[in-house]
Amino acid sequence: MDAQNTNDQLVSKNAFSHIREGDTAFETGGLRDFFQYRDLGISAATGGQVVAQLVKANRAPEEGTGWHRHEANFHIVYMLKGWARFMYEDQLTLVCAGDCVHQRPGIVHFLFDYSPDMEYLEVAGPANFTSIDAPAPCAVPKPTPWYTELTATSPINSE
Repeated sequence: MDAQNTNDQLVSKNAFSHIREGDTAFETGGLRDFFQYRDLGISAATGGQVVAQLVKANRAPEEGTGWHRHEANFHIVYMLKGWARFMYEDQLTLVCAGDCVHQRPGIVHFLFDYSPDMEYLEVAGPANFTSIDAPAPCAVPKPTPWYTELTATSPINSE
């Protein structure tokens, strides 16, 4: 197949999309029951080539995501609010508001801790990427209990 035919097929699968803040709501029922997800319409607009969604904390971390990897060609997380602690293979990684992480294809990781206000933009391709359990390459720290007192200090300041 020549480059022009390939480009024509990609263009025909794509559509203009503009999702306003109130057009879609945060919903449960996504990959993790302790998060809520807001679809940004990109999967439909790209014919399933890419998904873009907002993900936010729904309840306190208890067990986290478990060790896993994704079958995806591309996957980024851009932290909008709060923070999350991940293990990427054997490396502890604190991701704070304003940080962007590219999760290379196949990287084994574990999201084990996050703030009550955590919210991130997730962009991955293909849209129907899968999550596959993986063996643990190392131990994972315990999550930080959510504090209810306004005077409590953030656990990220104590690291």
